[in-house]
Amino acid sequence: MKLTAREKSELFGEGIVTVILLLLLNLSIYVLLDQMIKSNPALADGIFQIKMSLSFGPGPYHIQFWSWGGLFVSIMLVADVFIVYWRLLRRYRQMQLHHVISELHYIAEGHFDHRIPFQLQGDMQRVVQSINALVDSTIKSMEEERQIERSKDELITNVSHDIRTPLTSIIGYLGLIEDKQYHSYEDVLKYTHTAFLKAKEMKVLVEDLFEYTKVRQTDAPLNLTQLDVGQMIEQLAASFELEASKKGMKITTEISEKHIMMDADAEKLARVFNNLLSNALKYGSDGKHIFLKVFYANKREIVVEVSNDGPKIPAEALKQLFDRFYRVESSRSKETGGSGLGLAIAQSIIGRHNGYIYALSDEELTSFVIHLPVKQIYKIEKKQNN
Repeated sequence: MKLTAREKSELFGEGIVTVILLLLLNLSIYVLLDQMIKSNPALADGIFQIKMSLSFGPGPYHIQFWSWGGLFVSIMLVADVFIVYWRLLRRYRQMQLHHVISELHYIAEGHFDHRIPFQLQGDMQRVVQSINALVDSTIKSMEEERQIERSKDELITNVSHDIRTPLTSIIGYLGLIEDKQYHSYEDVLKYTHTAFLKAKEMKVLVEDLFEYTKVRQTDAPLNLTQLDVGQMIEQLAASFELEASKKGMKITTEISEKHIMMDADAEKLARVFNNLLSNALKYGSDGKHIFLKVFYANKREIVVEVSNDGPKIPAEALKQLFDRFYRVESSRSKETGGSGLGLAIAQSIIGRHNGYIYALSDEELTSFVIHLPVKQIYKIEKKQNN
């Protein structure tokens, strides 16, 4: 930390004033002691005897190694050096603190990209590091808060857009019936059927949105049980077998062991696998196979893979697959009735189980890979009775 010219002058003046005051103090003490010794013969005689005992040599030419005045001056000189050093160091640290406070005020005025650049010593450096860390943490929290607000606005915008489209169709077709703008009973059935299908699209979106907001609430507890993941996958594969055969696809399961057990919320985890299988049937229909694999990555982790040999997902789309309302092909999603929330829900559920999910895609296979811990560990707060 560089001192300003004014601060250097203040520090120099502080040293000069301190030295002058100490010299005056030393002189006054010396005079008082000298007068005390001269007015007290016994004390003067005692000092004289000590001086003689520390002297050697014949007659008047003896050498003295001690005098009370010299001893006093030496002690005062050492004490004065320490006092001056302490005063100047204290003043210097006050100046450091003033600079730190000025930097802190500068940051508080809105310069959040600024950090205190000083390299100090001891506790002051820890204070500077703590302030910089606090500012970093505050900026991060503010950015997260802004991101949450943007996310909420984006959610409202997307929901409004996705609900408005089918709602406009429903109102339009029912308006035709209300205004009797039809020519036959068949037209009425056609309009009501279309309105019914659009209402079902809205219902799917609302249900997915409700499920998404529910799984995002981390304070809601999971209903954990001991679950055989391999058995669950086989049951889900059997339930989708008929639908897959209608689309000319075959589901193949590969379970590494007879029983693959883990702690999980069975209902929520089933929703994840059900969603991935549904997506494989909808968007992998150009392929012929769906592969389901379950195995232990190690003693503490289970891996589940849901793969299909359908069209490759573009590399730029892989990073956005788990974003809310993201669709690789919007037209295809409209045909299949996708809400764009399924994978976001799956990611939230897996995250609630302290796991993670990602997607891989090449010319041969598109795979969704899930890593889940075998055991779920929760902190149990114990209440102490007073």
